[in-house]
Amino acid sequence: MPLSRHRIDLVPRPAQLTVMNGRFTFDDRTTVRAAPGAEPAAALLRTLLAPATGLPLPLAADGRVVIALDAGLTGLGTEGYGLTVGADAVLLRAARPEGLVHGVQTIRQLLPPEALSGNPVRGTPWSVPCVQITDVPRFAWRGAMLDVARHFQPVSFLRRFTDLLALHKLNVLHLHLTDDQGWRMPVAARPKLTEVGGTPHGGAYTRQELAGLIDHAAARGITVVPEIEMPGHARAALAAYPHLGNRPGRQLEVWRRWGVCDTVLGVHDEVLDFCRTVLDEVMDTFPSPYVHLGGEECPTTEWHQSPAALARVAEQGLEGPGALHGWFMGRMGEFVTERGRRPLGWTETGVDLPDTFTVLPWRDQRHGLAAARGGRQVIMAPYRSTYLDYPQSALPGEPPGQPGQVVDLRTVHATEPAPAHWEPEAAARVLGTQAQLWTEYVTTPAHAEYLAFPRLCALADTAWSGGHDWPGFQARMHRHRARLDALGVPDRPPVLHPSREDSP
Repeated sequence: MPLSRHRIDLVPRPAQLTVMNGRFTFDDRTTVRAAPGAEPAAALLRTLLAPATGLPLPLAADGRVVIALDAGLTGLGTEGYGLTVGADAVLLRAARPEGLVHGVQTIRQLLPPEALSGNPVRGTPWSVPCVQITDVPRFAWRGAMLDVARHFQPVSFLRRFTDLLALHKLNVLHLHLTDDQGWRMPVAARPKLTEVGGTPHGGAYTRQELAGLIDHAAARGITVVPEIEMPGHARAALAAYPHLGNRPGRQLEVWRRWGVCDTVLGVHDEVLDFCRTVLDEVMDTFPSPYVHLGGEECPTTEWHQSPAALARVAEQGLEGPGALHGWFMGRMGEFVTERGRRPLGWTETGVDLPDTFTVLPWRDQRHGLAAARGGRQVIMAPYRSTYLDYPQSALPGEPPGQPGQVVDLRTVHATEPAPAHWEPEAAARVLGTQAQLWTEYVTTPAHAEYLAFPRLCALADTAWSGGHDWPGFQARMHRHRARLDALGVPDRPPVLHPSREDSP
């Protein structure tokens, strides 16, 4: 009897899935035939399965597991793949390497959950059901932002976090590297940024560590996008170099409070040169086509009181100090664009950043519509459904988190980046969505993983599959939790109260 569709329990749900009779078993004799260009995907399959299974999976011309690139599969796009599992052979095909990587993760999920363990597992047959899968993501941008500025997270955790994103076919790791409370990005020309800004709540990364992370992520189909906050959320930079502020003679400390700090960068020429120097090193380190320039929560009080800022207003013919924010972001966006990258920024209205920016509306989904109607590309990031620093329930026992609301599993799964009532032209400008994990209250990797999972599973399902089939997602999560357990993820257990919306 064929297995039911839900017995497969893949997260995210594939676009098309047909289950057939029979199973294919991986064993010590299984070999892999990698067509030209598919060798990295074959190596990834071997790397991911080796710890638990011990299977060598060597390359062979007559391998029964065939992994191939086929540029003619144009209907699969950049990230889609086709997977056929028969009783005697496995065929994984894609038009691009990114699709093969996602197909490898599907093979991994088709195996028993124990295959995801980091330790050897004995006595388990490594078989997968016979299936026919054609899979293409709904959105091109499926990401997670991790704040490493408020509380530093070791690069070993960043690599593990990347692995967890890849399992769920998320393809962007957005690193929030600087803020009022910390500066984690090394800048050779400005060593005090990490010497001073890296001292509270952790440390800083080296160029070598970041390069290793970027390579690790790329092998798994993930782009690491850097964020450098400006002109607000810059207290750590100003503690290192006070002359970049609006009161150059004032000595500051890295901020040890949470919230919005009213100390911001000045707008004089030396500040612009400083930002360009930083961004040059960022772009030299990160090959990402996107560079995030922050831009949110920038008080203008200091600019109203700064002779240099008021002089800049007059020089540029601006309406007032409040207009300096858009002027500043415009200059930095131009700098990034001139170097062949695309600027990203948080938007608080949808129209507060220059047209060249791809914007992340975080306050309200309506701001995303305003941005899209204005011709901007949009990555939806509304705090009501994508901020994972909020607790997952109001029940007792939740760890300390951001106060103010609950973002439960069902709320995340219901996230709709491009609502049906939007005009088609506006909806077409939505690149996708991402989750945000701010770390004001997150001091350890274990706490970060607890907050991220299973909510990132829900976001991945929505961003890849769409449809918002909540009962189906709940059913698939029963099996998927066993995979998270095998990986040692301290995910939040299901709520055992049927009246709760996020209960299984």
